[in-house]
Amino acid sequence: MYYIGLDIGGTNLKSGVVDEWGNILGEASVPTGAERPQREVFQDILLSAERAVYNAGVSMKDIEAIGMGSPGKIDYETGTVIYNNNLGWKNFHIADLINDALHVPAVLENDADAAALGEVVAGSARGAKSAIIVTLGTGVGVGIVFNDKIYRSSEFGHMVIRSGGRECTCGRKGCWEAYCSATGLIRSTREAGITEADGTVNGKTVFDAADKGNATAQRVIDEYTSDLSCGIVNLINGLQPEVISLGGGIAKQGERLLEPLREKVYAEMYKGLTPPRIVSCTLGYKAGLIGAAMAAKQ
Repeated sequence: MYYIGLDIGGTNLKSGVVDEWGNILGEASVPTGAERPQREVFQDILLSAERAVYNAGVSMKDIEAIGMGSPGKIDYETGTVIYNNNLGWKNFHIADLINDALHVPAVLENDADAAALGEVVAGSARGAKSAIIVTLGTGVGVGIVFNDKIYRSSEFGHMVIRSGGRECTCGRKGCWEAYCSATGLIRSTREAGITEADGTVNGKTVFDAADKGNATAQRVIDEYTSDLSCGIVNLINGLQPEVISLGGGIAKQGERLLEPLREKVYAEMYKGLTPPRIVSCTLGYKAGLIGAAMAAKQ
């Protein structure tokens, strides 16, 4: 049996055909073009799915179900994206549209939840009874899995860690996402006057500068890990997971990020709780594809 997993990102629409054991047999990706009307984006979602099926060497008739991971507020019962501030979607009945277009049952999950399930099934948290995956990308996504089932947790990226702080794309001020997403770190780097030689800034810029002895860059990193630990400690104190895995572009720093982060988290978390393992995700973008597909299987 085969399933399609769709990862609807702000930059790319990724899709994969996945077997019942979580192996990806074929993939495809197209640019999202998030500034376009949602119906236009939908046509490229269909294109991505059809290309993945072709690349897997199967046909749409072989597909049992389709799972989609999307950012934003989700109505799981109706398969509707209620609100996605990064894509500008409102009341988008995407599961019904997929079903009507491809004649395959479709389910919708939050993208961070789907990625979390993928990491538990086949990645860094494999075998854990409870795991939280924090994705540091355009936003901050938080996915939670208990006993191989997604815990539909809403938008932890929009918990406030600094009252009255930076304005977030959601309209609030001081959200975790405003500081600890890749977007937030890039803003902090630029505000500190740190850029690449050509004047650009990316999520790696501040780490490269600190490794060259730039004290200002190191202060930016220290502040970033403090903000990141604040949100993670809140999750640990409330949910007590066995594993916390970090994904997204910033997490590619590996131990450069994880070592000081663990030190801060373990010092700040509620005493008496068992410290979780804090590790990097291992599946990359494939976590979202595998997790969405496995959500469809369930």
